[in-house]
Amino acid sequence: MKIAYVQMEPVLLEPELNYSRAEELIREAADKGAELVVLPELFDTGYNFRSKAEIEEVAGEIPDGSTTRFLMELSNELDVFIVAGTAEKDEGGRLYNSAVVTGPIGSGYIGKYRKVHLFNREKLFFEPGNLGFRVFNIGIAKVGVMICFDWFFPESARTLALKGADIIAHPSNLVMPYAPMAMPIRALENRVYTVTANRIGEERGLRFIGKSTIASPKAEVLAMGSEDGEEVAVVDVDLGLARDKHINDLNDILRDRRPEFYSL
Repeated sequence: MKIAYVQMEPVLLEPELNYSRAEELIREAADKGAELVVLPELFDTGYNFRSKAEIEEVAGEIPDGSTTRFLMELSNELDVFIVAGTAEKDEGGRLYNSAVVTGPIGSGYIGKYRKVHLFNREKLFFEPGNLGFRVFNIGIAKVGVMICFDWFFPESARTLALKGADIIAHPSNLVMPYAPMAMPIRALENRVYTVTANRIGEERGLRFIGKSTIASPKAEVLAMGSEDGEEVAVVDVDLGLARDKHINDLNDILRDRRPEFYSL
């Protein structure tokens, strides 16, 4: 299976511009054979908001909002699955930092994930995710989703692995330097592939680090983006490797867990 990240520079509060640029990059990934394409966190709206009112102007419902419709149309046309971060407004007006999952003909809207671990000023605007960590059937793969700061909590990736994820899609707006080093370890300790799609650029003095990363179940960095360029990377992965949880003849990383000793 071929998986890809899109690394881009969203324009703050300009969804239409962001759709246009994302479409160019998604098409580039599809032309290279990608079957799953992961976009950054909040790819459609930008990130560094000053107020909840700013987000309310650009946030949309899932699946009835413009962002989900845009992604569904592209998935359908290009025959690709897409995981992309977006600002969600629910029917009650509550705001979530979410990710939407779409697929080709016959799939359409597949599902959504709401970010569990909010970072810094996100807590001023968004509600914490209330859907739990979710794994979606995407073609021949099982794909778990987490968003940006979720990586800092090992339980996030482990929960997705325990739910059967072969691949973890990780839309991000990283500002701290650690995730590109840590994600190969998350991949190793759970024997999964990880796809971190980060953004680049600067918004209102906040700089994003780029370095989108695809890592293997053996902690190999299969692709890493630059710090300042819009780009895509496509990698052919072996799902059988992710499904084999043995590290030798006697050790299986999930079966060897002893959760009765993990409680406080």
